Amino acid sequence: MAFPSRIMGAGNSPLTAQVICGEGAVGLVATGTTAADALQLNVSNNTITTSAASTGVKLPPCETGAEMIIRNDSGQTITVYPFNTSTTMNAAAASVTLATAKTMLVKATSATTWVTLTGA
Repeated sequence: MAFPSRIMGAGNSPLTAQVICGEGAVGLVATGTTAADALQLNVSNNTITTSAASTGVKLPPCETGAEMIIRNDSGQTITVYPFNTSTTMNAAAASVTLATAKTMLVKATSATTWVTLTGA
């Protein structure tokens, strides 16, 4: 498991540690009701704390091997959209939902496919 302190302790820079471990964003607000106006996620570890019914978030462009974590603590189910319509989620879906008090791991298995794993 990668910890920033251990990576820097081995002589690497803080920027290298951030690239390896990822950045985090807390207090995000899900927006919009379509992929076009959903909140664009830009870091690898995200916590949604506010949303209205039927709002969502949008993943970055799909790159093989990319990973993202989304935690939904908003009190509402949110929709997670891919960056563009040529990208699928779980092989067929144009979007997936994430219930409140749940966490989703999103992994790009190809340049056009995100797969998801949801848990507590």
